Amino acid sequence: MSTPTTLWKKWEGRVVDEKFPLRQWLGGSDHSAVFLTETPGAESQKAAIKLIPANGRDTDAQLSRWTAAAKLSHPHLIRLLAWGQCEIDDTPLLYVVMEFAEENLAEILPLRPLAAEEASGMLVPTVDALASLHGAGLVHGGIKPSNIMAVKDQLKISADGLRETGEHRTARAFRVYDAPEVKSAGPSPAADIWSLGATLVAVLTQTEPNQTEPNQTEPKMNSGEPTVVSVPGTLPQPFRDIARQCLQVEPRQRCTLSEILSQLQPHAPAEKTVDRVATGEARAPESSKRWIAISILVAATLIVAALLGFKSLVHRPEVPAAEPRPATTPAEAPAVQTPAPFSDNKKPAEKGLVRGSVQQQVLPEVSHSAQNTITGRVKVSVRVSVDTSGNVSEAKFVWPGPSKYFSNLALNAARRWKFTPPQVDGQAVESEWVLRFQFARASTQVFPAEVKP
Repeated sequence: MSTPTTLWKKWEGRVVDEKFPLRQWLGGSDHSAVFLTETPGAESQKAAIKLIPANGRDTDAQLSRWTAAAKLSHPHLIRLLAWGQCEIDDTPLLYVVMEFAEENLAEILPLRPLAAEEASGMLVPTVDALASLHGAGLVHGGIKPSNIMAVKDQLKISADGLRETGEHRTARAFRVYDAPEVKSAGPSPAADIWSLGATLVAVLTQTEPNQTEPNQTEPKMNSGEPTVVSVPGTLPQPFRDIARQCLQVEPRQRCTLSEILSQLQPHAPAEKTVDRVATGEARAPESSKRWIAISILVAATLIVAALLGFKSLVHRPEVPAAEPRPATTPAEAPAVQTPAPFSDNKKPAEKGLVRGSVQQQVLPEVSHSAQNTITGRVKVSVRVSVDTSGNVSEAKFVWPGPSKYFSNLALNAARRWKFTPPQVDGQAVESEWVLRFQFARASTQVFPAEVKP
């Protein structure tokens, strides 16, 4: 059973279970939709609500899975706040309300790959969360960039799709993040390892790994047959070896979570901690706390810097040195920002390529009454296509943010930007830029980043 995306979007403004308003459609597919919502009560807070069509045979089982997932407590696992059944326009649905994540890793990859330090910062907490799940007899079953998120300054993985080992999902298309055996045997801890390896390749190369059948050279995608994944030799170490060990066709030949950590931190005494979680010798919450304590002692600088860096990827994109400083409202000085540990790591221009620059910045005109409604920062990312004259030919959202008002302001402003086009061998060429708008009560800032060529 599926619901067309066009229908999902029409449900903005409706209320689920008389408690959760659908404030804004954030994304989805024909099989699910995610909206911005808020929790009821005096201490209302932003949250995300996911809707899926109710399948009579699986309804009770899915509600039981969410009940079990909500009992888990881990610093790197998205919290489930509420769940249940509802009906909109005679369509029976299941819903789950979750912690609101401001960004996910899939939003970063169109801009650039992660640096090595960022990849380490992604792996360590993800491995820690997976070890806790596996120790509780559960598997994630959906590790991929869009399910690795930033909640404030904390990296977390999704929790709405957790299952027991071997428990099959409703039929869906096979993906590169699915281990070859999942179609027949169902999800498993070893399959989560495969997914982590595929994710690692994707975040370091901006490209999902290619799958091929043994003895074939042509990529084969969306197949349930045994496959071989080619890991690019350009991946830096130790990530190349980790990815290859994760992406073994035979599940028993894949590396373990503790082996991943030992390669990232060869001198850290973390292996026994993760092994105890994975084998169930220690309860997940306590062992998780021990692992965090050990990580702080042996790798605090790496983990904290990378977590803050992942978050500020969306807050502060890299800006070529020759470009102007981020645009800000004329009456306000730029907000003080903590430098990201991976800033200014843009790839050098190819031979014969002269990168473009911003010629005219246009800031959104925000009313004072709207500014006074802002708590923290409202972030919107817009990708613009620029022609050879430096004019914007198309503008579309990379991330619309939680507010239609601010997203429309950003989109309209982005369409009026002007650029000096890049040149290849002396000839002006088309380009693409991502403009990251950041609205706050005191100021509005824009951070431009050229992503093509």
